[in-house]
This record gives sequence, C-alpha cells and structure tokens, in this order.
Amino acid sequence: MANVATDFDHFRDTVSTVDKEGKRVWLYPKKPVGKYFNARKLVSYGLLTILFAVPFLKINGLPVLMLNFPARKFIIFGQIFWPQDFFILLLAFLTLVVFIILFTVVYGRVFCGWVCPQTIFMEMVFRRIEYFIEGDYNKQKALNKAPWTREKILKKGTKHTIFLAISFLIANLFLAYIIGIDELKAIVLDSPLNHLAGLGTLLVFAGMFYWVYASFREQVCTIVCPYGRLQGVMMDKKTTVIAYDFVRGEPREKQRKGQERTAGDCIDCNQCVQVCPTGIDIRNGTQLECINCTACIDACNNIMDLINKPQGLIRYDSMEGIEKGEKWKLTSRIKGYTAVLLVLMGILITLLVTRNNVDATILRTPGMLFQKSDKGNIINLYNISVINKTNEEMPITLKLMEPAQGNIQVVKNNLVLPKQGITEGVFLAEIPLQYLKGINSEIEIGVYSQGKLIAVEKTKFMGPAK
Repeated sequence: MANVATDFDHFRDTVSTVDKEGKRVWLYPKKPVGKYFNARKLVSYGLLTILFAVPFLKINGLPVLMLNFPARKFIIFGQIFWPQDFFILLLAFLTLVVFIILFTVVYGRVFCGWVCPQTIFMEMVFRRIEYFIEGDYNKQKALNKAPWTREKILKKGTKHTIFLAISFLIANLFLAYIIGIDELKAIVLDSPLNHLAGLGTLLVFAGMFYWVYASFREQVCTIVCPYGRLQGVMMDKKTTVIAYDFVRGEPREKQRKGQERTAGDCIDCNQCVQVCPTGIDIRNGTQLECINCTACIDACNNIMDLINKPQGLIRYDSMEGIEKGEKWKLTSRIKGYTAVLLVLMGILITLLVTRNNVDATILRTPGMLFQKSDKGNIINLYNISVINKTNEEMPITLKLMEPAQGNIQVVKNNLVLPKQGITEGVFLAEIPLQYLKGINSEIEIGVYSQGKLIAVEKTKFMGPAK
C-alpha cells in the first residue's frame, strides 16, 4: 500500500469536512443502494423497534431497563440495582469495554456502522427524511444554492419541523429510560406548569438532538467520539475493516470504450467518495473518519457489475489479507481477549445469579456500651438498615443465629420493608454471658420475611473481658 498511498499522502494533512480556510465543508452524500445497505436497514429498524419498545416492557411489574442516575437506581431485566450493587455494574461495564475491544481487534468499527445510535438515527431516520423531501445529493446542493423561493421555504420548513418533532420524541424516549414510562406518562398528562424544570430539561435535550442531526452530523463521529481515535491503538494488520484492494485496483484509470484496459480495476469514478457520509476516500486506506457503514462497498460493487468486473474491489478484509492474499486467522491476541471476556462474563453471570434481593446492614449503635440484664445476660444496642430490591412489600423479623442462645427485641415498631425502598430500625440483642468469647464476639443475625430467610449479617457483640 505504501507505494500507492505516496501520491495521496496530502489527505492525512486535511480533514474532509474543513476547507483550507478552516470553514466547514457541508457534505452531500449520495443515497446508498445495495445489498449491504438493505441489510443495514433491517438491522437498524430492528434495533429502533427494540429501542422504542423496551420502556413499555416490564418483568414482575418492573421495567426491563431503567437507568435513573439522579436517584442512583438502576433496573436491568426487572432486577433493581442500588449503589450497594455498584461492583456488579462496574464489572458489567468492564465486560462491555473488553467486548468492544475484542470486536474492534477482529472487525474494526463494525459497531459504528451497524449498531451505533448516532449512525442509525442519522443515516436511517434523518438522512432518509432529507432524501425524501429534498431529493438526492445533487438536488440538495441545487436547493441550498437556490434563492429562497416558496418551494425552498416549504421543503426546508417541512424538513426541519419533522426533525424537531423527532428530536422531541427521542428526548422523551431517553427520559423514559431514566425515570420510567409510568412516571413519564404522569408528567405528560399533568399540567406543564407543575413540571417546569423537567420540561425545560426536556426541551434542552430535544434541542441538542435537533442540532446534532440537523447541523453537527458527521462531526460527532470525526471530532467528538473518541472511538475513532482509539481504533488506531486497538487495530492491527490482521483486523478486518472496510478496505480498498489496491493490489487489484491500482493503477487507477478511467474506463474508455473500445480501448484495451491495462490498468487496475479501479476506474476512478469516485462513487465510493460520493456516497461516504464522512466525506473520505476509502482508497487512501483506513482512516479514523471511516465508520464502516459499507456505503462505499455497495457503490463500488454496482460499478464493477456495470463494467463486468468481479465485485469486492472494496470489501471487508484485513490489510494483511489484501497484501498477502491470506485468509483470516485466529491470532493469539484474539484468543487472549476472548479468554478475558469469557472469564468476565462468567463472573458477571455468577454475581447476577447469586445476588440477594435484600441487603441488610447491621452496626452497633456508636457510643453505646453493653448492658447487663437482671438475669446476668449481656445486651447490645444495634442499628439496622434494610434495602428491598424487589417490587414487593416485606414484613421483617430478626433472629439470632449464632450463637443460637439469646434473643432479639425490636425497639418501638415492627420492621416493614417497602417495595423498592429502605427501612431502618433499632433493636436489642441479648446473649447469655457464657456464650460470649470475650470483649468482641462475632455473631450472626438472620433477617426473615414471612418465615423465609432473606439475608444473613455478621456483626460484633461487645461483652465483659473474661
């Protein structure tokens, strides 16, 4: 590739969306057509269906997914996670990071082109609306250069009105993931005057979404998103990316009728450049702006069909595969990432399966010494806090498990654990002196609900020295 790229090294000194004067170059990508684009449409609309459906789905009365960051309350597959479960969420995040790294090592930025919400909304929602209203890239260029006629005002006004409506819908959707669909319904049906702060926040987010998809667009991928820059660290010559077969395609030469062709298969038609949503020339090699959207593959395959050449001049392949003609191999690096990923997933699944629905914290009341009863037993005062991670109310009883001799008496009211809530209380633990081991003895207290043991907590019991 080095001998080919030498003549085009200037591309590394420029950005496709910025001119020599530092001004924004507005991109007009040609509407993609082909089998990969059709496959992406199926994947994208399937993911959009899931995205919009999930807030309405529930398991045991709880949302399938709710990430309430302000309240530090997370619900995943109907299971409630509180700050006490932070280590599980952290492990899940690490697993996701390793998963992304593994797939980047093997398949490059396939996530960006096929799964990333930014790409899906931009290319499969907003861009398609733009094509429908304003036409393909050449008509869009002409419309933007044209004076403000009635037709232009109608088209631009219709497009931006739809963009604003969709942006507001997306903002509501993400709010449903934060506070839950039931709470969102209550806010929507209530007077806006009672939720001015929430409405203001919603409008701010809707405005941000509109600005991103109507104006900022591909700059999110090339400037804001760090993934494009990280891919250079995670990828190597064995990584599968969207690549131009320079061995087969070079030297480039225009196709001329009636003339015997001695150059490579690339006819320098620039169709791959015209359809690129980030404005790059894939023939220059892998670039951080490339989001692996496959538009250039479809465009090139269509041209190859027209000139009776085999498809795949631009395709999914590795640099090593193009240079040496070698097929994909399972490298030690990929094996290592896979092993780490499997271990993390195993630990994560184990933690999720063995996770308690109730967490209890029992501590001796600070500053309180032990007391002696009339029978000579030793009494300690404790504070208890119990968190309910389920959607059911639970009456709580406490029982001394180790040592079994002794009893517990809750001060004041009985403990009742509300659904998805916390209850706190104070109780006395009384143990005969002969069953204590010294100044600090470890004891076990069982937390029961309707006769069922739901949690076991260990704590220290203070007694006299022996």
